[in-house]
Parts: sequence; C-alpha cells; structure tokens
Amino acid sequence: MSAARTASTEPVRYARQGPVAFVTMDRPDYRNAQNSAMTYALDRAFYRAADDDEVKVVVLAGAGKHFSAGHDIGTPERDAHLPFDRRAGLWWDHSDKRGAESRFARESEVYLGMCRRWRELPKPMVASVQGACVAGGLMLAWVCDLIVAAEDAFFADPVVRMGIPGVEYFAHPWVMPPRIAKEFLYTGDRMGARRAYEVGMVNRVVPTAELTERTMELAARIAEMPRMGLALTKRAVNQAEDLQGLHTGMDSVFGLHHLAHAHNVETAPDALGGMDIRSMRRHSAERPPYPQEAGA
Repeated sequence: MSAARTASTEPVRYARQGPVAFVTMDRPDYRNAQNSAMTYALDRAFYRAADDDEVKVVVLAGAGKHFSAGHDIGTPERDAHLPFDRRAGLWWDHSDKRGAESRFARESEVYLGMCRRWRELPKPMVASVQGACVAGGLMLAWVCDLIVAAEDAFFADPVVRMGIPGVEYFAHPWVMPPRIAKEFLYTGDRMGARRAYEVGMVNRVVPTAELTERTMELAARIAEMPRMGLALTKRAVNQAEDLQGLHTGMDSVFGLHHLAHAHNVETAPDALGGMDIRSMRRHSAERPPYPQEAGA
C-alpha cells in the first residue's frame, strides 16, 4: 500500500551542514500542526540522518513563528482517515476500521510508536523551539535529547479540557517534577521558556533572533565527540529513564488515554469531548500566564 498524501508539498525539509542534519517541519501556515503526512515525512528524515555516516547530530526545528501547535485536528490537510504504510508496529490498518479498533491502531502507530522509535535514534537530537510547543508538539520536543528554547517559546498540554489525561507520549512526570506535571495538566496553562528551564524541561533559553545560531553552536560542539560514545551515552541515559518507569508508565497511560476517548464517544459529541481547534485556542487565550511568570 502506497503512503497517501493530501498535501501539495513535502511537509518536512531536510538539510545537512557539516556533521549536523536539520529536520524542519514545514507547515508554517498551520503552525506546523502534525498530520500523518508530516509524521511519516519526519520518520523518513530521521532514517536518512541515521543512515548518513557524516551526520553526528540531528536538529529538529519548525518553520515560521511556531515549533508545533500539536496534532492536526482541523486543517484542510487533515488525513487521519487515510491509510499509510505502517512503520512503527504491527497493528493493522486503521482506515477501514471503526471505533476503538481504528483509533487505538492509528495512535499506536503514528503517536506512541513513532515517538518511541525516534527517541531511540542512536545519534543526539536537539529540539530548537520557538513560539508554540503544544500537546503533540511536546511529544516531538520530548523525544529529543536536548531542548534549546527561544525566549518567546511556550509549552502547554491542554487536552485535559477534552477529558483526556495528557498526550499519547506521556513523558510529563519524567521531563518535569510530578507536582509541576500535575499543575501543567490540571490547568492547561502555558509555561514560558524561563519557567520550563527552571523546572528542568529545557536545557537553554536564548534570544529568539539567535535561536538557530545558538542551537547550531550546541550541535556542533556535541558533534566533536566520537559517534559510538554518543550513541552509547544516549542509550545509557534512556535505559536509566526506562528503569525509572518511563516505558511501562507510558503503556499504562496510553490505555487511560483511550479509555478517555471511549468515554467521550458515549457522553460527548465526539472522541475529543466536543472540543475543536477554535475552542481550544479560545480557552487558552482566556487563561493567565503561570503565576511565577506574572510576578506573583
């Protein structure tokens, strides 16, 4: 089965500068919302970087003003109903199924499955984040080993408003302290770059105009290390996270995530609790910033 496409242009750009590969999400008109076409294009780009012996480090970025506003739940190029050649697992094609059989199969592939694959890419990955990094955008940043955030970057996972306990790649209690993760999820508020740095979710905060340059400086410094040493170090830290429950924790929360979808289907207009991109943006705009960032 050939991968389906609805977009007229490739949604991901790939370039290499010396030992650094740049993978750039390229749907700026939609704040780099992730449809399936983008997800599979990212997968191809990461494979390309993994296969290139000249590449030592991978930088993941987003074109335009925003890193990624999350999963595509409302653009004209939304393609959740279309079949694609599966890469991350052996679950069946979702496109001719219904209900939980369809949703669980698709999200096991393009969300949890893809992110787990990318986390294991045996080369350091650096996320270069500006503007919105929301919901599904968090998943892409969190699979990276390091995060460099522009001063205008903000992070949020507002899907509890849909009745859903966080995005599918549920790394929240590992990328920030558990009580901060609860506040982050319970309120759905935006966390600015400085606060994200304070709680340990990002490595560096840099002036927005210098984001690309400063990210490249860090990537180039890492690229001076031996490839095998980097690969083994990445594996060592990832294994330590898994021993702390990351992998099994995600499995358990993925089940709760789909329980929430099923509950919504029975009690709300749809599996997203009747929320769409406009209502999510409206609620987000109504919320004040984190108290720590408002000077409280």
